[in-house]
Amino acid sequence: MVANEKVNEKSALTEQKFSLIQLTDAYINEMMEIEHLSFTAPWSKASYLHDLNENPLAYYSGCLYNGHLIGYAGVWQIMDEGHISNVAVHPDFRGRRVGELLLRHIFCFCLQHEINRVTLEVRKSNLSAQKLYERLGFRCVGARPKYYADNQEDAYIYWCELKKAGEINHGENLGHRE
Repeated sequence: MVANEKVNEKSALTEQKFSLIQLTDAYINEMMEIEHLSFTAPWSKASYLHDLNENPLAYYSGCLYNGHLIGYAGVWQIMDEGHISNVAVHPDFRGRRVGELLLRHIFCFCLQHEINRVTLEVRKSNLSAQKLYERLGFRCVGARPKYYADNQEDAYIYWCELKKAGEINHGENLGHRE
């Protein structure tokens, strides 16, 4: 279990202990644990299994630490655009740039599949996620009133224009900053 192997200090993960992978249903139980720890209205196991096994337009990235899933992010391809469906990191590993790594992995997938723009919704109250998205080049372009069914909270709509693959430098953000 991830909690038994948590890192004591809040630092970025070391290269030797983590890896980024394309998720498969082999990780569904760990995904569901993180999902329930992360969201007040978690998605169902059936929804994730559908995306992982039956939806050819869905892609999920996972971050493993010492062989255990500690976070995941998903994207749906809609023509030449991507919709980030979710980003979740186990609470023991938050604040260590796992979400950033996952999104960078998703951006690379998008660019390889000629997806030039990505969008997502984020809770109005989720300031840490908003800071991450803005650091990666996302811009808030609007809101969806009462978007979240569990508490009627508004969602902010974010968009990011991705750079062409040839313009990407290692360690640089992949989204355009205006």
